[in-house]
Amino acid sequence: MSRVIRAALFQTSWTGDKESMIQAHEQAARDAAAQGAQVLCFQELFYGPYFCQVQDAAFYAYAERIPEGPTVRRFQALAEELGIVLVLPMYEEEQPGVLYNTAAVIDADGSYLGKYRKTHIPQVRGFWEKFYFRPGNSGWPVFDTAAGRIGVYICYDRHFPEGWRALGLAGAEIVFNPSATSRGLSRYLWQLEQPAAAVANEYFVGAINRVGTEELGDNDFYGTTYFVDPQARFVGEVASDTKPELVVRDLDLAQLHEVRARWQFYRDRAPGAYQPLTAP
Repeated sequence: MSRVIRAALFQTSWTGDKESMIQAHEQAARDAAAQGAQVLCFQELFYGPYFCQVQDAAFYAYAERIPEGPTVRRFQALAEELGIVLVLPMYEEEQPGVLYNTAAVIDADGSYLGKYRKTHIPQVRGFWEKFYFRPGNSGWPVFDTAAGRIGVYICYDRHFPEGWRALGLAGAEIVFNPSATSRGLSRYLWQLEQPAAAVANEYFVGAINRVGTEELGDNDFYGTTYFVDPQARFVGEVASDTKPELVVRDLDLAQLHEVRARWQFYRDRAPGAYQPLTAP
């Protein structure tokens, strides 16, 4: 039996300041809701530049408390007004000096459901994230929302299969992967890893990437945001690699039952054989 969720992703470029960036995302939420979207996810660190291209403590000022900070409160009011689930990838300050790369999840009635903290933190040229973030300690929560059961896995996390599987075992139907990933480093992986994760774990994946080159560095963010189904098929067209774009797609969650009945990957797991994989 068909069960269709209309879901949205928003890729954009850095506008030059936090307030105009927030306003651009507020407009994207209004546009998505006007098209009937029930859930919308923004890109990694959505209201700022991708400041990890440099190591500068001045950017700690972008961090906010979650959910007590002003941005979450602002988007809670908007989610309630529009009746849409929002996933907000943000810079979180738990306390001074304790900072995370986090996604807050807000339900369609404006209630704060919880957060996911990025688990895997890179430290390579142009992605100096260990300067800004502690590794996440949230596990891999799945959120029961008005648009279904959703999970979040942030950018560099996608290279590690364990979290993808944990989200599936917890019942995720759609997993969002907000990112800031550049053409020279990972372009060849972008349309490989997330479709493979969707197949291996038998759920939908929404992969979001920003666009443009920012003044902080030479990373060329290549967009190409997309949804992919549990059979590794793109749902509609892949977004532009140069321009801001709102992607709105219908996802038929009945596919999860069809694919899982066909392949039985969850039945045929052998957890008792995997213990050596957890050794340091």
